[in-house]
Amino acid sequence: MSDSMSLSSHNLAAQTLLIDADDTLWENNIYFERAIAQFISFLDHQEHSPEQVRGVLNDVERDCIVRHGYGLHSFSHALVDTFERLAVEPVTPAVHETIRGFANIIAEHPVELLPDVPATLDYLAGRHRLILMTKGAVAEQSGKIERSGLARFFESVEIVAEKDTDTYRSISAKYDLKPQSTWMVGNSPRSDINPSLAADLNAVFVPHDSTWILEHEEVRAPRPNRQILVLDKFSTLRSHF
Repeated sequence: MSDSMSLSSHNLAAQTLLIDADDTLWENNIYFERAIAQFISFLDHQEHSPEQVRGVLNDVERDCIVRHGYGLHSFSHALVDTFERLAVEPVTPAVHETIRGFANIIAEHPVELLPDVPATLDYLAGRHRLILMTKGAVAEQSGKIERSGLARFFESVEIVAEKDTDTYRSISAKYDLKPQSTWMVGNSPRSDINPSLAADLNAVFVPHDSTWILEHEEVRAPRPNRQILVLDKFSTLRSHF
C-alpha cells in the first residue's frame, strides 16, 4: 500500500468515488473525544482509572450500537448506561441531564470542514462520479450534510445504517457500479476500507488522527486486480484522480 501508486491507466476514464463524510470531509470524532473526557472527569471514579472507565464505555457503546444504531442518541445512552454501571450512588434525573448535556454539546457544534475539502471535491466532481456515503441516523447526518454545503458536489447521497460488505454490494447494484472503476474513500478501516475491499471494490484510505477507536482494524489486502491507496490527506486525491 502506498500513496505513490500510479493510476495513469484509470485517469483515462471516469471513476466512481464513494466518499465517507465524518472524519473524511469534516471533523467529527474529536468532539466525541472531548465529551468523553468531560464525562470521565465528571464521573471521577475512585477505583477505576480513566483508561479503565474508557474500556467500559467502549463495551457499552458496542451494545448501544446494536440497540440504537450510530449517532448522538446512541452515544447519550452509552454515557448514561456507563455511569449507571460504575457509579456508587444512585443516578438522579439531574445527573442524567448533565450526562446527556455532554452529547448535546456535540449536536450544537458547527460543521468544521477538513483542509482543502471543497476545492478537492470541486476538482473531482468535474472528472468523476461522486456519491456521498455515510452511516448513522438519517436526520443527524442529513443535517450535517446540509450545514456543510458540500451536497452540490455529489450525484447522490446515501445514509446507511451500517457499512458492511452487503451494504457495499447493495449500493454497487443500485447504481450499477463497475468494481474495477469504483473506489471507497474514507478514514475507517472497519467501515470504509475493509468491507468495500471485501465487496470487490477499490479503496482509498485517508487516515485521521482521531478515528473512533471502534473503527480501528488492521487494513486488509485488496482482492486480485483491485487496488488500495493510502494518502496522507484528502487533497492528495487530486494527484491520483
